[in-house]
Amino acid sequence: MSLKLFDAVPDFSQDSTEGTLHFHQWAGDNWVILFSHPKDYTPVCTTELGAVAKLKPEFDKRGVKLLGLSVDPVDSHEGWARDIAETQGQALNFPLIADHDRKVSDLLDLIHPNASDTNTVRTVLVIDPAKKLRLTLTYPASTGRNFQEILRVIDSLQLTDNHKVAT
Repeated sequence: MSLKLFDAVPDFSQDSTEGTLHFHQWAGDNWVILFSHPKDYTPVCTTELGAVAKLKPEFDKRGVKLLGLSVDPVDSHEGWARDIAETQGQALNFPLIADHDRKVSDLLDLIHPNASDTNTVRTVLVIDPAKKLRLTLTYPASTGRNFQEILRVIDSLQLTDNHKVAT
């Protein structure tokens, strides 16, 4: 499935660091940022997750829920979460999907065969309260993301939903 802007994001259920996550129910009436990681314990992913956890209060102010995804199982995620807290000085404060069977990665088209047959690329999906895809950013696995820019995009999307302006 290849999602395009303003498509409905499909519902799914998957294991996570906070138990089984039923996406639409978990998201509720909030904005969601779902971002994928190639695999657990990679240095760039570790620093990104720590940085996002530190920015969570800013996302909370905007009514945005954070949701990470990696293709490793929950027990690996739990060890990785301890590593993130220790090395980044910030514990994870949002769920991390354990997509060991690649069900969610395949559903949301997060694995790009030209890059890897098994690992997700660094994709960011911004999903609005109506479960519509509003932004997608895809980076190669070797390049980290700028979550300050993603905050700016959220501000723009929320402003332009309420006012006929461009930012």
